[in-house]
Formats: sequence, C-alpha cells, structure tokens
Amino acid sequence: MAQVDAALETVRPHLAADGGNVEVVDITDDNIVQVKWLGNCQSCSMSYMTMKAGLEQAIKGRLPVITGVEAVNGL
Repeated sequence: MAQVDAALETVRPHLAADGGNVEVVDITDDNIVQVKWLGNCQSCSMSYMTMKAGLEQAIKGRLPVITGVEAVNGL
C-alpha cells in the first residue's frame, strides 16, 4: 500500500490543481488497486482517462506486479 501511495504522489498535484484527489482503498488478490475518487474527481467526466493514463501508468511504472486500477466510486 505504501508503495502504491508513493507512486500516486506523482499524480496527486495534478488532481489537486483541479480540486480533486484519490485514496487507495485496497489491493485485491489479483493485484488490482482499488481507489476512491475524492473532491472534484468524483464527478469529473475525465476520471476514467485520468485513471488509465495517469494513475495506472504511475503505479505500474513503479510496481509492474500491479495488473490494473479500478475506482470504487465516481465512474
């Protein structure tokens, strides 16, 4: 979890600039990171793209064992 959070620190400033953030909820047995959108990210129409192009790439770049990222809210 700490390594995933560290990877997300590279993306959080961009989310914060638009009034949003993301919280790691869990990592499943099949190595999918579950996140919760916070702030403006909860209702943003670009959340899915941000998740795939931003969050997932940042996490997989540091932790290749992660197979994906999914939101538990907001999409």
